[in-house]
Amino acid sequence: MVFPQPRTGRRTRQISAPLSAVVALALAVLLSACSAAAAGLNSFQSPDGRYAFLYPTGWTRVQVSDGPQVVFHDLINADETLSLVISDVNATNSLDDLGSAVAVGEKLRRVVIAPEGSGREAELVEAVEREDGGRTFYDLEYAVHLNDRDRHELATVVVDRGRLYTLAASTNERRWPKVKTLFHQVISSFTLQI
Repeated sequence: MVFPQPRTGRRTRQISAPLSAVVALALAVLLSACSAAAAGLNSFQSPDGRYAFLYPTGWTRVQVSDGPQVVFHDLINADETLSLVISDVNATNSLDDLGSAVAVGEKLRRVVIAPEGSGREAELVEAVEREDGGRTFYDLEYAVHLNDRDRHELATVVVDRGRLYTLAASTNERRWPKVKTLFHQVISSFTLQI
């Protein structure tokens, strides 16, 4: 490839074919690495088009009665789960009306994750507020202690039209370092579309 000479009369150097190939290969690797962030994820949208989120490839949806509206689990590591619970709240309430990220996270810990008498203990590790699409979300992280094992859970909560949406991803503590980034991508992908 030859570049035109600048008006100053200085000559530019030609890039050899092998160097051009190396540059092209480096760009290809860089671009594929950027798209790899979303690789390994499939999208799920509710039948009514109200909400959507990403879930890991290789996970399958399971039907449950009297529980979460949507549940996925990993086919290989069956104790890795993703669940969506939709609860009714006062239609005039916003997420801020329910409390701060820490207050809502602590209430979920006490009432849902480790209620008294459940034999579980849970610690709210982190509670962060974020804005996305004009809505406030609380992203929550828990360390959950059961009698026979320890687990890790990420959740995001948002309020819309009198409904509290809680999307949670859970795994055993041993696998947590391997799936932490993936779970953050899944949780932050939750969107309300209507």
